[in-house]
Amino acid sequence: MSWPNNLPSPGVAVDAASPILIRSSHDGDVEAMLDIYRYYIRRGLDEGIDDHGTPQPDDLKERRKNLRNRRFPHLVAIRGETVIGYAYVVLFRKRPAYRYTVKHSIYVHPDHLGSGIGRLLMRELIDACAAAGFRQMIGYIDADNAASLGLHHSFGFATVGRLPGVAYRYGRWADTVMVQRSLGAGATTPPVV
Repeated sequence: MSWPNNLPSPGVAVDAASPILIRSSHDGDVEAMLDIYRYYIRRGLDEGIDDHGTPQPDDLKERRKNLRNRRFPHLVAIRGETVIGYAYVVLFRKRPAYRYTVKHSIYVHPDHLGSGIGRLLMRELIDACAAAGFRQMIGYIDADNAASLGLHHSFGFATVGRLPGVAYRYGRWADTVMVQRSLGAGATTPPVV
């Protein structure tokens, strides 16, 4: 597999002495975010599988703008000048009744897995979503991704469902686990309008 253009090649270290900063994403982060994203969506797929739905830089810039205009967090983890992870939320469903529930995604550069980046992004994402008035967070995780499942459970996410055989990667069918966490008052009180 060829390595995406803007990602450091495996084994190229980013200055580990630099602190990790979590901040809102900027347009200048888009290429690095897309490189991380492309790495993950191509994993386990046969060569020649079309991924024409992968966003292009202008698509992601427009998506970021729309999400920020609607109070949805879109965060990056930065070490030095390098984007090493990112996280964001979208509406869980588009119907008005679901306007207080978000679905999140977190992606960490593969050279930085296991170094706490996902944990930092998760904490900031949960806090930002609660502050924005959302009441529930939903996530979908590959059932074989024990690290991600452990991270989510450590932040109070509960497993609420399993979707068997919905993805085909690495020559086999894979399950997806659905997790959920309440934010703020959760479902115990009506929303503040």
